[in-house]
Amino acid sequence: MKLIVRWLLLAAALLLVAYLYPGVQVSSFTAAMVAALVLGLLNTLLRPLLVLLTLPVTLITLGLFLFVINALLFWATASVMSGFNVTGFGAALIGSLIYSLCGMVIDVAMERLFPGRG
Repeated sequence: MKLIVRWLLLAAALLLVAYLYPGVQVSSFTAAMVAALVLGLLNTLLRPLLVLLTLPVTLITLGLFLFVINALLFWATASVMSGFNVTGFGAALIGSLIYSLCGMVIDVAMERLFPGRG
């Protein structure tokens, strides 16, 4: 149940990003749900490999390169989906930052709604 609620909230967060920033467009809640799923899969499967491969650059930039990785994954999600559009890398960077902040708020809320559950 927790996973489904988190997924729906992250889809709503994508709609919020599109509302707050004009560089990101989402056509519908269904498109936002699919985009949240694809973004979650990319973050789960691809992000650890990208972080490992770019570790020297990440260390030199004191971790700031992780923002670039997040933006690239956000942009990649938009490029493989219809109904979710990002106008460029700058929009992907700003959109991924807003989406990450929403994700942190959602994680805190989920911990309060479902205390002590994995």
